This record gives sequence, C-alpha cells and structure tokens, in this order.
Amino acid sequence: MEEEIAWAGKWIVAKRRGKWEYVSRARGIRAAVIVAIDDEDHVLLVDQYRVPLGKRCLELPAGLIGDEAGHEGDSPFEAARRELIEETGYDSAAIEDLGEYYSSPGLVSESFTLVRATGLTKVGEGGGLEDEDIIVHRVPLAGLPAFVAEKRAEGLAIDVKLLLLLSGALLAD
Repeated sequence: MEEEIAWAGKWIVAKRRGKWEYVSRARGIRAAVIVAIDDEDHVLLVDQYRVPLGKRCLELPAGLIGDEAGHEGDSPFEAARRELIEETGYDSAAIEDLGEYYSSPGLVSESFTLVRATGLTKVGEGGGLEDEDIIVHRVPLAGLPAFVAEKRAEGLAIDVKLLLLLSGALLAD
C-alpha cells in the first residue's frame, strides 16, 4: 500500500497507509533519550510542561537529533550530550549506546536512541532553553518508585520510558 501524506507541518507529518493513520517526524528527525545515573546511584529526571498533555510530565532527559541549525549532522551521542547539559546542567565523560526503540508504534513511527551517560559532572543549572521551563530532579534509584508515585499524586504525567527504571520495582510485588 502506498503512503499518503494527510498533513505536514514543520515538525510532524500525519500519514495514511490503507486504514492506518499515523504520525512521523518531519525531515527524518529522530530523538535521543538519556539514562544518566551518577556515581552515587542517583538518576537525573526532568519535568516540563507538555502541550499535547496539557500538564507537566516527568521524563528521562531527551532531545531531538538534527533539529537545530548547525547541528543537523549530529550523531545521537552528540545530541544526547548536548541535551543532557542543556536540560540537566550535567555533562558526561561517556555515552553508551543502548539501542534504538519505538515508544508508541501503533501511532507514531518515530524511534529514539537510548543512551547511558556516565561519569557525570555538574557544569551548569540546566533547565533547558529560554522558552523551556524544565525542572531537574536528582533522585536516588532506591527511592524512585516512591518519587514517581509522589509526582503522579501531584498530577504530573509519567513518561512510559520511566518503566525502564521502575520495572524491577513493579515486578517485585
């Protein structure tokens, strides 16, 4: 079946193939998602307002690859390091490739490269760009399930990618 473009914007494209309707990133843009755990077993998380949800969302740090002028040719690892510094204020000595994943394959064709950032050093405040309102959380891994439950009770959305870190706690009961 041939793919049809129903609508195209600057960042996303709505497509149709037979009865299936789905969304893709425009221009082949992909994403990098960062699992950043420091030497004291704390994970770096961020929360920010997400327009499609109409509320703040607790997430792993992440960003688009090739969306900024001058960075179109960045690798997922270059983008991950830049996004980690920008969003959390931490730099990393090493970025390890954990593979390519798809977060919602029945609706979105977008994939993301998952990376592990190690050797973390605080180099700034983080918080994102001037038009972003990102709050950084440094959370002990042992306290992560309680922290996520607390944020959910406060009304935050929880990104599905946090299940990577919660799965052991969810399956232990």
